[in-house]
Amino acid sequence: MSGTAMLRSASWAPTVAMSWFWGLGFCFSIHVVLTYGWGAFAAFAATNATGLFLFGALCGRAGNDPAKLFRVAQDRAGVALVAYQIVAVAITLYGFGRYVLVPMFGAGSAGGAAILLIASSAIGHAIGLPGLKKLHAVLLAGGVAAAAAEFAALPGGEAPPVSAALDSRFLGLVVPSLVGFLLGPWLDVQQWQRAVAIRRDGGSPTLAYGLGSLLFLGLLCVNAVLAVAAGPVVAAAASDGLPFAGGSVAAAAARLDGGRGLASVAFLVWSTVAMATTLDSFYVAMRSTLKESMGRSTNALLALVPPGYATSPLWVGSVACVLAFAAIRFDLPFLYLMMPFATFFAAPAANLLAGALGAPVLHDAPLAFMLGLCAMALFVAGHAADDPAILALSVVVPLLAAARSFGHLLVPRTVSRPSKIDSGIGGLPVQAEPVVLLPVNDQGAAHGFEGKWFVVRITPTYDDTNSVGNVYFANYMRFVGKARELFFNAVMPDFDLSTTQFLILTKSIAHDFRGEAKEFEPIEVRIGVRRWNRKFVTLEHEIRRSAGGVLGKGSQQLMFVDAKDYRLIDMPGDIVRNFGPYVLGD
Repeated sequence: MSGTAMLRSASWAPTVAMSWFWGLGFCFSIHVVLTYGWGAFAAFAATNATGLFLFGALCGRAGNDPAKLFRVAQDRAGVALVAYQIVAVAITLYGFGRYVLVPMFGAGSAGGAAILLIASSAIGHAIGLPGLKKLHAVLLAGGVAAAAAEFAALPGGEAPPVSAALDSRFLGLVVPSLVGFLLGPWLDVQQWQRAVAIRRDGGSPTLAYGLGSLLFLGLLCVNAVLAVAAGPVVAAAASDGLPFAGGSVAAAAARLDGGRGLASVAFLVWSTVAMATTLDSFYVAMRSTLKESMGRSTNALLALVPPGYATSPLWVGSVACVLAFAAIRFDLPFLYLMMPFATFFAAPAANLLAGALGAPVLHDAPLAFMLGLCAMALFVAGHAADDPAILALSVVVPLLAAARSFGHLLVPRTVSRPSKIDSGIGGLPVQAEPVVLLPVNDQGAAHGFEGKWFVVRITPTYDDTNSVGNVYFANYMRFVGKARELFFNAVMPDFDLSTTQFLILTKSIAHDFRGEAKEFEPIEVRIGVRRWNRKFVTLEHEIRRSAGGVLGKGSQQLMFVDAKDYRLIDMPGDIVRNFGPYVLGD
């Protein structure tokens, strides 16, 4: 690797570390060292940092392309990626509100977490990933300086023992913690976006994440040192009656100066930097991911949603806000917000890990969903009963949904996949309705619907024929064009070229000639909607003799452009609503 590539890789390390240092790591590092000692903290921190490094190392593995791996992740586990971000943002907001703001400024200050989300999102929107890369390097230095000032202001307490008494609940969390921290990065769109950008920038994801994981490990240690300097443990009991020491440093700072002195200001700056660098990364990563996913989506129903809303991360952030403030309102244990990462998200994350190792990603979303729910129920039961065996079992259950993917690493085999039917709304087959003749008027018009086919009856005359008396080949396309325009008029009678915001253009057309029609021989042109996706509609047509027999058949693809600047656009909602009832069945 050249020196330039190494420098480029190293320049990504700060934003890798900061984007992974969210509410879970920030609060749990304080709790673990104060409650269980340095030994337990070392195990927690090392596992977390190792999971981050392995993600980058496998994305940088020879033969792996992070961009392709991410596309597979979006295709196979797109819903899980979004759900993961919701929970990650929620636990960050919860940690900042419940264990930073409330101990320092009182119960009414938790709403500041929502302000932090909005401000961080605005920054991410304004500067994008290249800007965040530079900003995070600056904020890392500023945040560590604030943490150093906080350390100097705190009185210092008795250092926790290297090895404290580990209760059964902690022992029961060993397996879930290992699984959650090692698999966690595989569903984090922030890390995927960075891995893709690092490779595109000419750097090495392995080196960038190696340095980033070391920086991240250092950030966890900063919080552990602050926890020791805070003095006596201030552990608040949640609704389960068990204490959680994550707010100890904030409470110690407020006890010193009432929330207005150096200790409080320094810790507020440090915690704000730690949380904001996750929230701005969330916005940038989700914005990019949603835009790409919407652009590739074949679900035509999404065309009914304005693109600005469908691709905005704010709706994801809003759901996370509701979840976070509900958790604060009902004093939900911090552990329950950590739980999904080791249970519900374990299966899709494990499948993506298998994909990076070279196995096919055989992710069965419904199965993973059901096993994930079972795993969360087991986790809650094991936590309530203080049973380490049940807690460990709660992690094994969802991993069963990844067994097929990992099985291919041991016994490679050919994977047969069912063919995908791409018809109807969102690629789902549409059930054909009974064929009913629907004439346009009471006199038995020359065009109308027969079931879902639009039929036009035409009698060719002398001006339609060639020198030998057959219909000239180009006129068949003219007949198809006439049928298409009549179909448009029938299903969209209010369409007005002077006011429309979109135009319908022909992208391509194909026709297979099967026979010839003669002058005065009645023919029928049948046209219908065969399939569609977010960008294009495919019409199918047939030309038949009225007496029977196919003269030709083919298809054409339509696209949609903005009426003002001819920019290609997604399928307009009017098209979905008016074409939808006439999608042909199989």
